[in-house]
Order: sequence, then C-alpha cells, then structure tokens
Amino acid sequence: MQLSEVVEEHPSLIPVINRFGIRLGLGDKSVKAICEQYIIDTDFLLVVINTFLNEEYFPEKKLQTFHTSQIIDYLTKTNFDYQRHQIPNIERHLGSFISLSAAVGNHSLALIGKFFASFKTKLTNRIEKDTNEWFPYCLSLSEKLGKQQAEQETFILNLPEQQIDNSLEALLTDLKSLMIKHLSGEYNENLCYAVIFAISSLEKDIRQQDRIRYRILVPMVAAMEKLSR
Repeated sequence: MQLSEVVEEHPSLIPVINRFGIRLGLGDKSVKAICEQYIIDTDFLLVVINTFLNEEYFPEKKLQTFHTSQIIDYLTKTNFDYQRHQIPNIERHLGSFISLSAAVGNHSLALIGKFFASFKTKLTNRIEKDTNEWFPYCLSLSEKLGKQQAEQETFILNLPEQQIDNSLEALLTDLKSLMIKHLSGEYNENLCYAVIFAISSLEKDIRQQDRIRYRILVPMVAAMEKLSR
C-alpha cells in the first residue's frame, strides 16, 4: 500500500505521520519503504494509523507487544504537536474570528474565548505533568524491570478496564456546540468554519490518543508496578 494514497483519502493523518518524522512529499513509496527510510517500526505505525482512523479498531494485545518507550515517545510527540501546532492554529483563527465579529448582539463571543482558555489551561497542565512526572516515572519503571517487561501481558489482561478521562474532549465538544448553536449577529463565516473544523480535528485526535493512554499505557504501568513489588 502506498502511504500517499492513505493520506490523500484521510488528510487528518498528516499530524499523525508527522509525529513519526514523516513529511509530505511521499511519492509512490509503500508504507514499508517509508518506514525503512525513516527507521520506523512498521507494525507500530500501522497500529497507530488504524487506531486513529477507525474507532472500532483497537488491538490491545498487539499494542501490548510494543515497548513502553515506544508508546511514551509517540504520546510525547503528540503533546508537542498539540502545543506547537494545533493549539496555536486554533488560537490564531479564533482570535481573528472574535476580533472581526460584531460584539453587539453576539453575547457568546466572550464565552467562546473563556471556554477555549479553560481547555488550553487544562491541556497545558496535563502536558506538564506528563513531561515532568508521569512519563519519566513510566520509563524508570520500564528500565528497572528490563526483560521482565515481557511478563506484563498476563497482568494487563487481568486488570480491570481503566476509566478514560474525557474532560479535555468534553470541553472541545462544548466549545464546538456553543459556536454551532448560539452564535448571533455578524461574524466572518470562513473563520468560523476554520475554527470549528480545527476544533473537530483536535477533538478526534485527543479521543484517539487517550485510548492509547488509558487502555494501554496506564495498564502497562499498573502491571510494571505489580511486577516490581
């Protein structure tokens, strides 16, 4: 399969493949050839792509065969993408949208700004905790266990399913709903569409990455903690 064909059909994959260091200009190369070029685990890339594209697809057992550091590296690059690209993109369009909209008769504008600010603060706090506490702790456990990590699968399969914290996704859903249901007065429609599409893209991205976070990484850590006792 040519990776370019997949990306042409699903442009939302562009930030996902960027996290693996893959840039556009894919030519007619196959997924395998691209992975060899960028020194990427082909199985891991395909699992992440399929998990992102299909919400019904989630191969827990397959994901458990990858090393903890692979999961954390991908989630770290995801956080970087949120901070350096997706959040600034929404901020830029949202700021222009609010400043160019008529304040008179459009009481939801201030609320839209507050909703996004609340989301950004919550996401930033989580990323800081990931960077400074959570991910280093996961890696230290993995290094401590070494070869014993192969024994994780038995423990993981016997752990209760982890509750997914979807509060970040919920804030974006509320923001999108606010814009769709309660906008009034004069506003720039093109900027409005750009904001809504960007929010929808980030909403889906966070939902899919949180499945990996809560259904794979968290159980992995719980298993490692049990093995290290």
